[in-house]
Amino acid sequence: MSVIDERYILKHPKSAEAFRQAADVFADGVTHDTRYVMPFPVVMTHGQGPLKWDVDGNEYVDYVCGHGSLILGHSHPAITLAVSEQVSRGTHLGGNTELELRWAKAIRELVPSVEKLRFHSSGTEATMMAMRLARAYTGRNKIVKFQDHFHGWSDYASAGSDGGTGGIPASTWESMIVVPSGDISAVEETLGSDGDVAAVITEPTGAHMGQYPLRLPHFLHDLREVTERYGVLMILDEVVTGFRVSRGGAQARYGVKPDLTTMAKIVAGGLPGGVVGGRADVIDMIAHTGDAEWDNNRRVAHPGTFNANPLSAAAGATCLEMLAREPINERADEMADRLRRGLNEVMGKMEVAGVAHGVSSLVMVAFGVECEPEEMWKLSSHDVHAAAKPGAAQGFKRGMLNAGVDVMGGRGFIVSASHTDAEVDKTLAAFEECLAAMREDNLV
Repeated sequence: MSVIDERYILKHPKSAEAFRQAADVFADGVTHDTRYVMPFPVVMTHGQGPLKWDVDGNEYVDYVCGHGSLILGHSHPAITLAVSEQVSRGTHLGGNTELELRWAKAIRELVPSVEKLRFHSSGTEATMMAMRLARAYTGRNKIVKFQDHFHGWSDYASAGSDGGTGGIPASTWESMIVVPSGDISAVEETLGSDGDVAAVITEPTGAHMGQYPLRLPHFLHDLREVTERYGVLMILDEVVTGFRVSRGGAQARYGVKPDLTTMAKIVAGGLPGGVVGGRADVIDMIAHTGDAEWDNNRRVAHPGTFNANPLSAAAGATCLEMLAREPINERADEMADRLRRGLNEVMGKMEVAGVAHGVSSLVMVAFGVECEPEEMWKLSSHDVHAAAKPGAAQGFKRGMLNAGVDVMGGRGFIVSASHTDAEVDKTLAAFEECLAAMREDNLV
C-alpha cells in the first residue's frame, strides 16, 4: 500500500464507514464526479470562513470553496442572516418578488454587458439556455466550442469533453463544432466556411477554470473581432470566472463585451442559481410578443421551478452588493498571489518539476511541467496531462487531505476572501509534506 493511502485510511475511519453506506445508495458512493476519491471520499460536516471539518473531527483549510461559489468563505454572517430571515418569510412564493429585482440590479451594476437577464437554477441550465437563445436569435443551428472547455453536463455541452459521454446520441453533436482550445485561426476557418454557426462559446480564462489557460487578453479580443465580423454571437461562460476574476468577471478584467454571458456559483452567494444575461434583443427571444405564429415557433420557452427563488435571491443580492462596495476580490487575489508564489518556491526548493499558475483567486498546479507560469498558455491539455506521472492528481488530493488541506479536484486551489496569511502558511507547509509523500510513492 502507498504511503499516502496508508495515512489516509488511518486518518479517516468514520469517512470510510460512511462511504460503505453511501455506496449502497449512490453511484460511486458520491453525489458529484469531482468528489469521487479512492479508496473513499472524506465526509464533511460543517464549515466556517476558510475552514471545514469532517466526521472524524479533522480540520481542513478549504480550497474547494463550494466548487467556487463561496468567495466570502463558509457561513458568512451576512449571507447567513439574509437567508435565515427569508426562510421565515417563505422559501418559494410562486410569483415575482422584489428580491429578484434587487438581485438583477446588482448583477447589471457589476456586469455592464448585461442589458437583460433570466435566472436559472445552475450553470448547466444557464449554458443550455444561452445556446438555445443563440440558435433562436440567429436562425442558425451550430455552436462552436473549444476542446476540453467545460460548459456543464448537458448533451450539447459535452461535445469535446474528456469522457463520461455515455447515453448521448451521436446526432446531438451534429450541431456542435469542436475546435482546438485557443486556436483563433480554426475559429475563423470554421466561420468562413460554414454559414450555419449561431455562436461561439468559451471559458474566458481557459479550459477547466484555467487549468489549461488561454493567451490573455489577446485570445478574447481576437475572438470578439472574428465573431463580430462573421455576425456570430459570442458567449462567455463566466460560471466560474464571474465576480471572481474581477467584480465584473473576465470580461471586465480583459475589456471584452460578449453578446451573452452565463453565470452561476458566486452569482447566488453560495446557493443554487444561474443566470443568462446580455443583449436585450437576444434575451427578448424569451419574451411573448402577442404574435401567435412567432410565439409558437420562434419564441424560447423558459420555465424552471426554482428560478430566482427567494433564498437564492437573498443570498445572491447580499453577496454581490458586498462585492460592489468592499475589497473582497482584492483580498482573495492577494492571498492567491501569495499562495502561488509559495507553491512555486516549495517545488523549487524540493526540486519537484511543476508550476503553479492561474488568474486572480484561481490557483492551478501542473506537475511535471517546467516553464514560467505566464507561458502555460503555450501548452496543450495533452502536454499538461503527459507531463504528470500517472496517479499524481489523486495522490495530490489525498496527500493534501492528510496534511489538513482540501484542494479542488486534485488540480488546484480556489481562494476566498476569508483566507488569511495563517491559512496560506499552513497550506504551504502541507504542500511540502504532501510532496514528500508523493515522492515516496513515485508520483512526482
